[in-house]
Amino acid sequence: MDIFKIKIDEFSWICGVEDDPDDLCLHGHVMVQIGKNKLQGDGTISATGLYLLKTLKENKIMNENSIQMVPCCGHFMIANDDLSEVEIIGCDTGLDWSVIHENGKIKIILKTGEEESLDFSEYKTEVFKFCDEVYNYYKSSKPKNIPKDEFDRKGYIAFWNEWHRRREEKY
Repeated sequence: MDIFKIKIDEFSWICGVEDDPDDLCLHGHVMVQIGKNKLQGDGTISATGLYLLKTLKENKIMNENSIQMVPCCGHFMIANDDLSEVEIIGCDTGLDWSVIHENGKIKIILKTGEEESLDFSEYKTEVFKFCDEVYNYYKSSKPKNIPKDEFDRKGYIAFWNEWHRRREEKY
Protein backbone atom coordinates (compact mmCIF):
# COMPACT_ATOMS: atom_id res chain seq x y z
CA MET A 1 0.00 0.00 0.00
CA ASP A 2 1.16 3.51 -0.76
CA ILE A 3 1.69 5.47 2.43
CA PHE A 4 1.76 9.02 1.03
CA LYS A 5 0.35 10.28 -2.26
CA ILE A 6 -0.64 13.82 -3.17
CA LYS A 7 -2.31 14.71 -6.45
CA ILE A 8 -3.76 17.84 -8.04
CA ASP A 9 -6.50 18.43 -10.55
CA GLU A 10 -8.73 21.33 -11.53
CA PHE A 11 -5.88 23.84 -11.73
CA SER A 12 -7.15 27.42 -11.59
CA TRP A 13 -6.35 31.00 -10.76
CA ILE A 14 -8.45 32.86 -8.20
CA CYS A 15 -10.98 33.99 -10.84
CA GLY A 16 -11.23 30.61 -12.57
CA VAL A 17 -9.42 28.55 -15.16
CA GLU A 18 -8.69 31.45 -17.51
CA ASP A 19 -5.03 32.38 -17.28
CA ASP A 20 -4.43 35.64 -15.43
CA PRO A 21 -0.94 37.21 -15.54
CA ASP A 22 -1.78 39.33 -12.47
CA ASP A 23 -2.72 36.33 -10.29
CA LEU A 24 0.45 35.05 -8.61
CA CYS A 25 -1.05 32.09 -6.69
CA LEU A 26 -2.06 28.84 -8.34
CA HIS A 27 -5.08 27.01 -6.97
CA GLY A 28 -6.40 23.51 -7.47
CA HIS A 29 -8.19 20.53 -6.02
CA VAL A 30 -5.84 18.40 -3.92
CA MET A 31 -6.29 14.74 -3.06
CA VAL A 32 -4.02 13.37 -0.34
CA GLN A 33 -3.64 9.77 0.72
CA ILE A 34 -1.91 9.14 4.03
CA GLY A 35 -2.08 5.43 4.76
CA LYS A 36 -5.74 4.45 4.56
CA ASN A 37 -6.87 8.05 5.11
CA LYS A 38 -7.96 10.23 2.21
CA LEU A 39 -8.17 14.00 2.46
CA GLN A 40 -9.27 16.33 -0.28
CA GLY A 41 -10.10 19.96 -0.79
CA ASP A 42 -9.42 23.07 -2.79
CA GLY A 43 -6.41 25.14 -1.93
CA THR A 44 -3.51 27.34 -2.93
CA ILE A 45 -1.27 24.68 -4.43
CA SER A 46 1.66 27.02 -5.04
CA ALA A 47 1.86 27.51 -1.25
CA THR A 48 1.38 23.76 -0.74
CA GLY A 49 4.34 23.07 -3.03
CA LEU A 50 6.61 25.41 -1.11
CA TYR A 51 5.54 24.02 2.25
CA LEU A 52 6.11 20.46 1.03
CA LEU A 53 9.61 21.47 -0.12
CA LYS A 54 10.28 22.97 3.33
CA THR A 55 9.39 19.60 4.92
CA LEU A 56 12.28 17.94 3.10
CA LYS A 57 14.65 19.60 5.60
CA GLU A 58 12.38 20.81 8.41
CA ASN A 59 9.72 19.36 10.64
CA LYS A 60 6.28 20.87 10.18
CA ILE A 61 4.08 20.66 13.24
CA MET A 62 0.45 21.49 12.63
CA ASN A 63 -1.05 24.03 14.97
CA GLU A 64 -3.71 26.68 14.81
CA ASN A 65 -1.12 29.47 14.47
CA SER A 66 0.58 28.26 11.29
CA ILE A 67 -0.49 27.86 7.69
CA GLN A 68 -1.85 24.49 6.65
CA MET A 69 -0.10 22.11 4.26
CA VAL A 70 -2.92 22.77 1.79
CA PRO A 71 -4.06 26.27 2.69
CA CYS A 72 -7.33 27.59 1.37
CA CYS A 73 -5.64 30.88 0.54
CA GLY A 74 -2.46 32.86 0.87
CA HIS A 75 -3.24 36.52 1.42
CA PHE A 76 0.31 37.76 1.96
CA MET A 77 3.81 36.59 1.16
CA ILE A 78 6.24 38.13 3.63
CA ALA A 79 9.84 38.08 2.42
CA ASN A 80 12.84 37.93 4.71
CA ASP A 81 15.52 40.63 4.35
CA ASP A 82 17.66 38.92 1.70
CA LEU A 83 14.66 37.57 -0.26
CA SER A 84 15.74 33.96 0.27
CA GLU A 85 12.65 32.84 2.19
CA VAL A 86 9.01 33.75 2.48
CA GLU A 87 6.26 33.26 5.01
CA ILE A 88 2.78 32.89 3.60
CA ILE A 89 -0.16 34.16 5.63
CA GLY A 90 -3.65 32.92 4.87
CA CYS A 91 -6.91 32.09 6.57
CA ASP A 92 -7.40 29.24 9.05
CA THR A 93 -9.05 26.89 6.55
CA GLY A 94 -7.30 24.03 4.77
CA LEU A 95 -5.96 20.50 5.02
CA ASP A 96 -3.19 19.93 7.51
CA TRP A 97 -0.90 17.30 8.96
CA SER A 98 2.47 17.18 10.69
CA VAL A 99 5.70 15.96 9.09
CA ILE A 100 8.51 14.82 11.37
CA HIS A 101 11.98 13.55 10.42
CA GLU A 102 12.90 10.45 12.38
CA ASN A 103 15.98 8.28 11.68
CA GLY A 104 15.88 8.55 7.87
CA LYS A 105 12.13 8.22 7.79
CA ILE A 106 9.26 10.65 7.58
CA LYS A 107 6.47 10.37 10.13
CA ILE A 108 3.17 11.94 9.10
CA ILE A 109 0.66 12.67 11.84
CA LEU A 110 -2.97 13.49 11.09
CA LYS A 111 -5.30 15.66 13.17
CA THR A 112 -6.90 12.43 14.41
CA GLY A 113 -3.55 11.40 15.91
CA GLU A 114 -3.10 8.58 13.40
CA GLU A 115 0.51 8.18 12.26
CA GLU A 116 2.17 6.76 9.19
CA SER A 117 5.87 6.34 8.50
CA LEU A 118 7.71 6.06 5.18
CA ASP A 119 11.26 6.22 3.88
CA PHE A 120 12.54 9.73 3.22
CA SER A 121 13.34 8.84 -0.40
CA GLU A 122 9.72 7.81 -1.07
CA TYR A 123 8.45 11.01 0.53
CA LYS A 124 10.91 13.16 -1.44
CA THR A 125 9.85 11.52 -4.72
CA GLU A 126 6.20 12.34 -4.07
CA VAL A 127 6.99 15.92 -2.99
CA PHE A 128 9.11 16.52 -6.10
CA LYS A 129 6.41 15.06 -8.36
CA PHE A 130 3.80 17.41 -6.88
CA CYS A 131 6.09 20.47 -6.99
CA ASP A 132 7.23 19.80 -10.54
CA GLU A 133 3.60 19.58 -11.66
CA VAL A 134 2.86 22.96 -10.04
CA TYR A 135 6.00 24.54 -11.50
CA ASN A 136 5.29 23.17 -14.99
CA TYR A 137 1.80 24.65 -14.85
CA TYR A 138 3.32 28.07 -14.11
CA LYS A 139 5.77 27.61 -16.98
CA SER A 140 2.94 26.74 -19.40
CA SER A 141 0.93 29.80 -18.31
CA LYS A 142 1.30 33.42 -19.36
CA PRO A 143 4.27 35.14 -17.70
CA LYS A 144 3.30 36.73 -14.42
CA ASN A 145 3.23 40.50 -14.03
CA ILE A 146 5.65 41.26 -11.23
CA PRO A 147 3.84 43.47 -8.68
CA LYS A 148 4.75 47.15 -8.60
CA ASP A 149 4.06 47.33 -4.86
CA GLU A 150 7.39 46.73 -3.09
CA PHE A 151 5.96 44.47 -0.36
CA ASP A 152 4.15 42.24 -2.87
CA ARG A 153 7.09 42.22 -5.30
CA LYS A 154 9.56 41.17 -2.60
CA GLY A 155 7.19 38.45 -1.40
CA TYR A 156 6.79 37.01 -4.90
CA ILE A 157 10.52 37.13 -5.63
CA ALA A 158 11.34 35.52 -2.28
CA PHE A 159 8.75 32.81 -2.94
CA TRP A 160 10.45 31.72 -6.15
CA ASN A 161 13.96 32.17 -4.72
CA GLU A 162 13.10 29.82 -1.86
CA TRP A 163 11.25 27.40 -4.17
CA HIS A 164 14.21 27.03 -6.55
CA ARG A 165 16.78 26.78 -3.75
CA ARG A 166 14.83 24.08 -1.95
CA ARG A 167 14.01 22.18 -5.16
CA GLU A 168 17.68 22.11 -6.20
CA GLU A 169 19.14 21.24 -2.78
CA LYS A 170 20.83 17.89 -2.30
CA TYR A 171 19.01 15.65 0.13
